[in-house]
Amino acid sequence: MPVPNDTESTPSGDRLKEIRLTRGLTQERLAERAGLSPGVVKKLERGGIARLDTYHALARALGVRTSTLFEPSGPHSTTRGDDDNIDLMPLRQAIAPPVTFSGRLTVDTVVPEPDLNQLRSVAGDIGIAYNDDNYSHVATLLPSLVHAAHAAVDHYDDGPERAEARSLRSDVLQMAGRYLTQVRAYDLAHAALRDAIEDAAAVSDMGAVAAAVYQQGWLLMRQGRLDEAEQVSVTTADAVEPRISRATKQTLGAWGKLLIHGSAAAARNNRPQEAREILRLGRTAGAALGGGQAVAVSSWGRFDWRTVAFQGIENQLVAEKPDRVLRLSARMPTPKDKKGKLFMRRHLLDVAQAHAMLRRPDEASAILWSLMDQTPEWLRHQRMAEDTFHDVLGRSKGRRLTAKQRQLAAFFGAK
Repeated sequence: MPVPNDTESTPSGDRLKEIRLTRGLTQERLAERAGLSPGVVKKLERGGIARLDTYHALARALGVRTSTLFEPSGPHSTTRGDDDNIDLMPLRQAIAPPVTFSGRLTVDTVVPEPDLNQLRSVAGDIGIAYNDDNYSHVATLLPSLVHAAHAAVDHYDDGPERAEARSLRSDVLQMAGRYLTQVRAYDLAHAALRDAIEDAAAVSDMGAVAAAVYQQGWLLMRQGRLDEAEQVSVTTADAVEPRISRATKQTLGAWGKLLIHGSAAAARNNRPQEAREILRLGRTAGAALGGGQAVAVSSWGRFDWRTVAFQGIENQLVAEKPDRVLRLSARMPTPKDKKGKLFMRRHLLDVAQAHAMLRRPDEASAILWSLMDQTPEWLRHQRMAEDTFHDVLGRSKGRRLTAKQRQLAAFFGAK
């Protein structure tokens, strides 16, 4: 079964064994409770790894948070290629430059007075490019924009221009963090988002703080840091909670999105009751918008009542209730915008995974193919999609693959 989110953390086999023994369980009994084979438990206790949904199942069987199974691990024993690091070198130099006694290492050049309006215009263009899945354009323009944002902040000593420059830099770094999380450059993304939050807080822009923390929550979940993801999302949501009668759409959207991530993290952390309670607050934000929608293209995207409903469905998938996922999904409108473009693509992956779990490979393949057809660059970075398709292949043994399944196999590099 595919995992509902990416994670780079590796739980410790010793930790799993320790908790199992304190519960008085044999490996066979734990496997039975978790709905796994005894071989899986044995493999994990010997130091093997599995997808995150396997750890969800074990945590439920042991009655602990999923994060309890995760411990800090040492350096990776296998060598990793540096190709991705080379490709990201310009962004790395912009976001994490060397530091000397006098601050960031910079090249001595004559820099003209910054044009903040022009920089915001470029930032807006990059946000649109990201939303359109034009990642190569984003990667090309972001490094120079980050450098320009740093230069703008350095240019102004104080006054409203410096505050505006820091606000701009926060937006730019947040976009960088969002892109870097998507391409799984997690440590660099964390540095960008940390600095984005610092800039936003310095100019008391709580909307920007909320947006950057939202991105940070996504990053933390991808790293398997579930406790922290829930905590930063919920505490920031508490800090920015608006007075509903006076709240703008943007304020409601930022607040609601934080709650969505808090609920998602709690659900993945084997805290279903907390996930429901957090989501209940999110429904308040969705209801306050009525039939309207809040949009922040360059940060947290879209938010309305459907966003809350889709998260509730996702939480059912995490709880391994695929039948309920499909029943609830059938009540929802087709997730397309006015131009016919798919959005809430993550929800469609949930539905595809539910079909795969219920041994419906053709239905799962149809959804994956539609996503590949319309948003291939986005799908390429979704590990959940690749895992779902591998499950489809497993369910299709002995059957001739359809034309669409063969296209998907080529797309995901499946053998």
